[in-house]
This record gives sequence, C-alpha cells and structure tokens, in this order.
Amino acid sequence: MSKLFVIGMGPGDLNLVAPKALSALKASSDMVAYGYYLDLLGDICEGKQHHDLPLGEEIGRARLALDLAASGKTTALISSGDIGIYAMATLVFELLDQVLQGKESHPEWLDVEIEVVPGISAMQAGASRVGAMLGHDFCTISLSDLLTPWETIDKRIHAAGAGDFVVSFYNPVSRKRNWQLNHARDVLLQYRPASTPVMIGRQLTRPEEEITFTTLGELDAAQVDMFTMVSVGNCETRHIMNGDKHWIYTPRGYSKKL
Repeated sequence: MSKLFVIGMGPGDLNLVAPKALSALKASSDMVAYGYYLDLLGDICEGKQHHDLPLGEEIGRARLALDLAASGKTTALISSGDIGIYAMATLVFELLDQVLQGKESHPEWLDVEIEVVPGISAMQAGASRVGAMLGHDFCTISLSDLLTPWETIDKRIHAAGAGDFVVSFYNPVSRKRNWQLNHARDVLLQYRPASTPVMIGRQLTRPEEEITFTTLGELDAAQVDMFTMVSVGNCETRHIMNGDKHWIYTPRGYSKKL
C-alpha cells in the first residue's frame, strides 16, 4: 500500500528528533519540506529525493506529498516541531476531506496509508529551556491573521487572560506584521500583573538559540522576529534566580503539601 509519513521533526536539535520519526525518515524515499528543515536534518536526509517548496507553498507541499505517496513512493512530509500543531498535518486531512466531499478529483489519495508521527513542539522546547513554565493549565495562540480573522484571535487572547492560562504565542510577528504582539500584551495586562514572567525563545534548540527573560510589562515586539516564540506566565508563574542561573516555573499547588 502507498505510504505517507506526516512527521514532526522537533524544534531543530537532532537529539530531539523522536526515534519513531527517525525510523520513518529512514524508511522514506522522498522527502517533502521547506528546505531549511531538510538542512537541519542534515545527514538523515542523505540519499533521499528532496522536494523543497518555499514558505507560503504549504498547500502545494501537501498535494505533492499525497501525489508522491499515491504513485507508490514512500514519502515523508516534514514540519518542524509537532506537525499536528500549526503545521502540515491538518492540510493533508483537509485535502482528503475535500476528496470525500467531491471537491477534489484525486480518489487515489484515499488509498494512501497515512501515519502521523508527533514531535516536540516549540512551546515544550522553550519551557524546558527555562525550567517548568507549562506546569499548570496553558494554551497556544497564533497571532497570524493570514488564515484566521483578527477578531477571532483577539477574542481568544481575552479568553486566555480571563482563564489565567499560561499562553505561548506562535507566529508573534512577521516582516509585514508587527503590532499584534503588543496588542496581545496590552490585553493580558488587563488580567495579570506587569511583573508576570515572560520567556522569549528565538531559534529554540538550534545553534542560533537565544533565550530572553523579561516581564509582561516590558515585552515589546521589537524584541521578537519570525523565528521566535513568546510564552507568558499566569498570575502564579515565578521567575527565580540563583546567581547567574534563571528559571521560570508555574506551580500546580503543591505548596500546601510541602
């Protein structure tokens, strides 16, 4: 049967690529991805047929991966982080849904065996770098309004603030979009103090990694680029220091038992 692996490669450090993902990559003859991800995988991709489509060609990548798999090639569709979180897995199933609805004329796609292989997400990588920031209830919000109306995003930011969730912001800024993060900051300041700890993680686990500790009141979009994820603590999140060591953690309530 035709096979398509839908693979999350993790945040970038090869040591964080899951063993199951490695096995799937080795079993594949063709790899479909944004070229930078194939570069990060390095020798793992050696001897494979590369299909590199640029940013903005996500639908084309998903179509190509399904086409390759339907033609009999064991194919890997690859995203960084977890491919099911703001990534390519949803497009694969959306296209299959379109076939089932008669809106896509590719019945051969339905014969492809699909296996989704999860990976470590950026929010997990960032939390691990600073301690245990996701120790209690949390959520993620993408600030990109390319596919989601801004009114919906704004409503979700308010809901996260009212619910006192730790919030990890994906896609906080882009070359054409730099005001949403500051707006999100101002919304959260309505619900939690300016001293709330914030982690800014750029190129997490990659050679260019930069971790910045700041507060909600001091957070500014000028500190962030499109390779950055921002995590904002809740009202209980703590930033502690021991000499030059910094940690951020969100308690679960064990203090009453200690």
